Amino acid sequence: MQSKHLVDPQLLPLLDVLIEQDFSIEMLPRLRRLFDEQMAAMPKADVSGVLAHEFMVSAADGHSIRVLAYRPEQSPARLPGIVHIHGGGFVVGNPNMDDADNRALCRDLGCAIFSIDYRLAPEHAHPIPIEDCYAALLHIYEHADELGVLPNRIGVKGESAGGGLVAALALLARDRKQVPLAFQHLAYPMLDDCTCVAANPHPYTGEFVWTAKMNRFGWTSLLGHAPGTDEVSPYASPARADDLAGLPPCFMMTGTLDLFLEEDLEYARRLIRAGVPTELHVYPGAFHAFDFQRDADVTVRYRADSLAALRRFLEA
Repeated sequence: MQSKHLVDPQLLPLLDVLIEQDFSIEMLPRLRRLFDEQMAAMPKADVSGVLAHEFMVSAADGHSIRVLAYRPEQSPARLPGIVHIHGGGFVVGNPNMDDADNRALCRDLGCAIFSIDYRLAPEHAHPIPIEDCYAALLHIYEHADELGVLPNRIGVKGESAGGGLVAALALLARDRKQVPLAFQHLAYPMLDDCTCVAANPHPYTGEFVWTAKMNRFGWTSLLGHAPGTDEVSPYASPARADDLAGLPPCFMMTGTLDLFLEEDLEYARRLIRAGVPTELHVYPGAFHAFDFQRDADVTVRYRADSLAALRRFLEA
């Protein structure tokens, strides 16, 4: 373990819970069950004062996309909204795993939250996952009145692969000119398939939780072919976008030991260079998904930074 000495000591207990798995097509059904079990075993806060329901949205191919919706019990008729996209390397996960966090955000921010159950790769390769997310976003925007949302105060938020889908969704919304997003919130986002083929990979990132091997499996599953080749769409791999101008304001965070560290830093640099208001946080000693260790000081700092940024976005 060449980077364990760099891990924040308060995060070490998490490494005994989030065990690295051997991702493969044959193992995927079992891995999905294990992932769901791991997420269910995580301590969750008891959140009251939030109403939750689900509804369905039709994708372009007729598939029904499930959306989990949250709003405070006592709230005005129309609220700012967050469209949330879960993580899982494009291949595992569902909105239920973030239920407690989304309830807490809904309560603390006084906003509506919509979490999208997009279809997973490799059964559903690009562009299906991003198109599912876009269909749900467009539905929420076009039905803002009946959903009790302010159409000009809708932003997008996601973690890991969900953060990559959020960045792609921001590009797609900008280019299709149908939904004016208020912000994008990216937590250790999975942005660049070329990280899989980097000639000089970072020597201290990606040892824990989400490794280079897992990353290659995730990107290969999404793309339907090996990562790092020519002609990969920026709506699959946002780092491939030539122009980042005109995107909504961005909050981004990553950890110094996260496999995505350098691709995230580069994307933030390009956003700033393109004139996009960008807030970037890099947390020392933090590996991928470190914030599941809720009592660690670094997690407390991240959650405070995130909450403050979301509050500013929603109240702007």
